Amino acid sequence: MSISDFDYELPEELIAQTAAEPRSSARLLIDNGPSAPTHSVVDQLGSQLRPGDVVVVNNTKVLPARIRLQRSTGGKVEMLLLEPVGHGEWECLLRPGGKLRSGEQLFSASGVPVVSVLGRRNSPSAATFSVSIDVGEDELFALGELPLPPYITQPPSNPDRYQTVFADRAASAAAPTAGLHLTNELISELGASGVRFLEVELIVGIDTFRPVEAERLDDHVMHTESYRVAQSVFDEVREADRVIAVGTTSTRALESAATRGQLSGRTDLFIRPGYEWKMVDLLMTNFHQPRTTLLVMIEAFVGSRWRQLYEEAISQKYRMLSFGDAMLLNRHR
Repeated sequence: MSISDFDYELPEELIAQTAAEPRSSARLLIDNGPSAPTHSVVDQLGSQLRPGDVVVVNNTKVLPARIRLQRSTGGKVEMLLLEPVGHGEWECLLRPGGKLRSGEQLFSASGVPVVSVLGRRNSPSAATFSVSIDVGEDELFALGELPLPPYITQPPSNPDRYQTVFADRAASAAAPTAGLHLTNELISELGASGVRFLEVELIVGIDTFRPVEAERLDDHVMHTESYRVAQSVFDEVREADRVIAVGTTSTRALESAATRGQLSGRTDLFIRPGYEWKMVDLLMTNFHQPRTTLLVMIEAFVGSRWRQLYEEAISQKYRMLSFGDAMLLNRHR
């Protein structure tokens, strides 16, 4: 297959610049299989669930990972921290990075040395750098800001709005955005109705920030991401009648654990058409950018009808992408 098969026209005016308030007021497009989709809101999610359902969320928290630095010459450099690699070193993106040299220090606006460039990483899937941190972690993150996607032009007035209410360990370079729609009140309400909420962790990494550059899907190399699924969570999910994953990252964590036979580690699982689903029955997810691995996953889940769902959402002016609305997909339909 070609990545061109996952293109569509995304009206710029539908790209949400602010999150819905309250969180659960976001619209929710309900996938009814061959029948026309229906329209709801996240606050009414309970009407689509039943006692005994298990809902799985990704509890990762977003780091203030975008840090604006400068070279000794005064040239500006933006650093996006991706993941620690041990011994005070991080994998990161540096832009512009073409002229950076190994051993070069990068400074804060006040002239404090912040990181030293160790060199380019030998990664088959992305042009990233290794840097060593020259300041304390608290000082490092005090310089940072939330790494909002580039299509969101203004940061939210409340930074917590780019965190889920169940965010736990700060480690990710982006939010698991489908989870942004859930509130503590809605979770409690669903729990009282017999729906069980479980948490996994997948550290959202570089594939969120880069388009698929290879035309053929066979030629695309997935960047690995760290994940953890507790044994108790895995066992409960495996025994559940229905599993509803909130977001593609929760989905990838569960399916990686089942496919790889390992409850934690690093995954480069590329879920694409032909994948044999093992854990997830329903998927609540936001609307994704064209030509992305996330859309490829959606086609693996519900087939080509994602196009009809997206056409309906666009015609009804759903809000798109990270701060946008959501849909509830059912692969069994």
